Amino acid sequence: MTIGIGGLAAVAGLRRMRSYVDPYHAKVEAAGYIQKAAHINGITLSYAEGPDNGPPLILLHAQLLDWFSYSRVMPALARSFHVYAIDYPGHGKTVTPADYPMTANQIGSDLGDFIARAIGEPVYVTGNSSGGLLAAWLAANRPELVKAALLEDPPLFSAEYPRIKQTVANRAFVTSYTAATQDHPDDFLLYWIDGNAPFFRKNIGPGTPFLLTRAVKAYRRANPGKPVEIGPVPNSTVRMLLRGLDQYDARFGASFYDGTWNEGFDHAEALQKIACPTLLMQANATTLPDGTLNGAMSEKEATRAMSLLKNGKYIKIDASHVVNLDKPDEFVATLDGFFLAGDGPNSL
Repeated sequence: MTIGIGGLAAVAGLRRMRSYVDPYHAKVEAAGYIQKAAHINGITLSYAEGPDNGPPLILLHAQLLDWFSYSRVMPALARSFHVYAIDYPGHGKTVTPADYPMTANQIGSDLGDFIARAIGEPVYVTGNSSGGLLAAWLAANRPELVKAALLEDPPLFSAEYPRIKQTVANRAFVTSYTAATQDHPDDFLLYWIDGNAPFFRKNIGPGTPFLLTRAVKAYRRANPGKPVEIGPVPNSTVRMLLRGLDQYDARFGASFYDGTWNEGFDHAEALQKIACPTLLMQANATTLPDGTLNGAMSEKEATRAMSLLKNGKYIKIDASHVVNLDKPDEFVATLDGFFLAGDGPNSL
């Protein structure tokens, strides 16, 4: 999953890079999705809505991404659901006030009000990573709105302070915290590439940070106002990450770093409150030699989560953290089987 310096250097200046359009834009549009915005409690919530082909389904992306990260599964999901893929606050084109509290309680409350007002009936909900935490928040705190929940590799317990300090994710949160509280960069994407250079060297190749910076600038010159999409990057998750970072509010990651995101949202208490059928999906995770968690949850944390769910089902998938990007067909089959074949955890 790596390419050399020469390969990416050539990419940075190629015309095809500057004019790149992800082919899933056309596929999502062909499936009937329309981009919309709703005004809820002083924020402008951006989302993509699919055709009414079944019960409503809410998609809540991972932190640092946006609704388009679900593009690989959205056409298939539109065949059986009325899909709402949402940019929750801090992400995508959703607009929040400068003093908006980046907390699970605030964001969860606003998402709940969106469901109640814009959809008006109980929904199925799935969320990845931080989106999975928000899905759990909704199931626990707005139970009248959630029929069943699929939690896609959520950082249960591991995202709580101070445990979060023992995770690989915390390295990225340091960048967000410094940006939001000290440096206030004009261009967060380029700032993040520079601050997380080892990540890009590992996942793409040597020399990547410098070359990616050139590629981002070239794309923006050719596509003003559009989220950055660097097509030749071979890792689809990293490609979506660059797009998401181009629209990201650093205050969101900063709130994970200092622990404020979870204020008033105890993960154990929330899981105990969830009564609806819930599927906990765990992706691959390892523990580094120094004890740092490289993944969303340890096996021990996943086991603890299952012990607290009243109506839960567990599935382990051989995939990276964003399962819907890494294994889209398996994700869709699992989601369909859980939500539609009996509406509950015994359906798998």
